Amino acid sequence: MRSKIVLAETVHITGFEGDMIEAYSARCMSDTPTGGVVVIHHMPGYDRATKEIARRFAEMGYNAICPNLHYREAPGGEPDDAAAASRAAGGVPDGRLVGDVAGARKYLLSLSNSNGKVGVIGYCSGGRQSFLAACSLEFDAAVDCYGAFIVTPPGSDSPLQVKPVIDLAPNLSCELLGLFGADDKYPSPAEVEELSKVLKENGKAHRFHSFEGAGHAFFAVDRPSYRVEAASQGWGLISDFFSEKLG
Repeated sequence: MRSKIVLAETVHITGFEGDMIEAYSARCMSDTPTGGVVVIHHMPGYDRATKEIARRFAEMGYNAICPNLHYREAPGGEPDDAAAASRAAGGVPDGRLVGDVAGARKYLLSLSNSNGKVGVIGYCSGGRQSFLAACSLEFDAAVDCYGAFIVTPPGSDSPLQVKPVIDLAPNLSCELLGLFGADDKYPSPAEVEELSKVLKENGKAHRFHSFEGAGHAFFAVDRPSYRVEAASQGWGLISDFFSEKLG
């Protein structure tokens, strides 16, 4: 198979309320029309591991972009510092998240080889935000990788000050692929089951998969939570899903 040419670079996009924010773009350099993927990073932030995910999508033949959701808290700073500042502020406000993802979506659609289709994927806190974005904006596919606090609020000891977004389920704009660890507590299997129930009640197409022996953050290759088998199977499901939905 002939290798794809990928261009990866830091760019700036217009986010919430016209703010210019940093983002990581990884594009498949081909004239063939292709879909786009907005990658929403986890709470640890806009880090090397997430940028590798964006490049992986480009190698799969998509245009991908990951907006730095913590950019305002620490412009140009280290990911850990930016994530800490964001945590101290209670996390990324939902309205700001939707505005920043809208800007990322617009960037992908503006590319000369866009086929007009865009998906969104998020990990950990980004899983919740992927669901939120797909309920607030028009997407062709959405993936929630173990997103917590969609169904229930964080505990009183959590630094995150976010609310459940399950009430937005009737507005889901596309099919949702959910990938969860059977041993996870955030979200728990019961929460995953409740989310599936609500989506069914609202006639929303979704495909949920729970992996035995996997807990939270099983995709994270640089953390002890990484589970090779679950992550490998999960990537296969993501590849098939985006190929079907984004072309």
